[in-house]
Amino acid sequence: MRHLFQLAWRSAWNRRGTLGLTVLSIALSVTLLLGVQHLKGAAHESFSRTVSGTDLVVGARTSPVQLMLYAIFRLGDATNNIRWSSVEKLSRDPAVAWVVPLSLGDSHHGFPVLATSSGYFEHLRYGYQQPLVMAQGRPFADGVPGLFQVVLGAEVARELGYGLGHRITLSHGSGGEGLVEHADKPFTVVGILAPTGTPVDRTLHINMASMEAIHLDWAGGAPMPGLEIPPELVRKFDLTPKEATAALVGLKNRAAVFKLQRRINEGEGEPLLAVMPGVALDQLWTLLSTLERSLMAISAMVVAVGLAGMVAVVLASLGERRRELAILRSVGAGGWQIGFLLVAESLSVTLAGLLLGAGLLAALVLLAGPALQAHWGLVLQARQVQPEEWKVLVAVLAAGGLTGLIPAWRARRMALADGLTPRV
Repeated sequence: MRHLFQLAWRSAWNRRGTLGLTVLSIALSVTLLLGVQHLKGAAHESFSRTVSGTDLVVGARTSPVQLMLYAIFRLGDATNNIRWSSVEKLSRDPAVAWVVPLSLGDSHHGFPVLATSSGYFEHLRYGYQQPLVMAQGRPFADGVPGLFQVVLGAEVARELGYGLGHRITLSHGSGGEGLVEHADKPFTVVGILAPTGTPVDRTLHINMASMEAIHLDWAGGAPMPGLEIPPELVRKFDLTPKEATAALVGLKNRAAVFKLQRRINEGEGEPLLAVMPGVALDQLWTLLSTLERSLMAISAMVVAVGLAGMVAVVLASLGERRRELAILRSVGAGGWQIGFLLVAESLSVTLAGLLLGAGLLAALVLLAGPALQAHWGLVLQARQVQPEEWKVLVAVLAAGGLTGLIPAWRARRMALADGLTPRV
């Protein structure tokens, strides 16, 4: 058996250029296949780690997934706001330990602005119950003492080059160009959060009173003509919020979450929706499962194309190897031994492609991981091969071995005289 492996290796080495390209094509297809799996796992983890320690997310009645997307991930727009009286009523519930209001709508150079309370920095958790940490400065204060103070996410500060004491103005609305700015009421940067790898990094945080203050002289989404309230006078007005986009809720006893959720969803008065973050994320993954399966199917087809290319290369090389195979037969090699050589060659090429593909993926994760985390909050880390990925790799290796049976069958049909008769 040992001499068969030696023969297979020396034969493959003589065709190392062609087989090297085949190994590279298989490696690239395996990198794509494993990369899709890796990205899928990273996306699930990134979404799951965005919020933890929050028992319920409460907003206007809509779909649970949409509520999670705009309240937690800053994606899309809210269908409606909820009245501030509903937030206050919720905070008075005996089962509730804390309520953090969220109010969205404004932006700054494309980054969303979130109005909230100081409890946001105290109660919000991400990852494995990790709290928000100030890299510089301090959180803003609630109410009038914290007027026109802003706390930046790490990515906002880095991309825009802002530091403590920097003065900025917010734009009314979110999205494209041409937004009207609240230029008469600038904010001062009082704190910068440490990186979290979540949407918090791309958010500017102000308090609820500041959100009310910059809209005192606005109506219907535009400044009121002839009316301008300077910043030094806004303290004379009632800055109690009128509404909020959503609210994060923490309970004293998590066992009461289903009871409170049902009470909110079926309550009289303003129609509200309370969702548990984990359940809503499961629904999101269910919606995206078709896309994930499509990506895996495309990756599997790319691997199949790579293996088909290997079969084509080995079949094409049979013509060049007629004399080699005929000599082996003339010295006593049986048909199964010839077949074994070709199957062993296919297995070796496939195994080399798998190892090179796994190495390429590890290198890509190492090199591109920091950039992906910085720009999209997608945390890619080197990790061990997961059980599902082992199944995929074994299936690819088995497929590579099976494809070797095709040239093996072809070689068995070639007669001894065919290889020893010179062709002119």
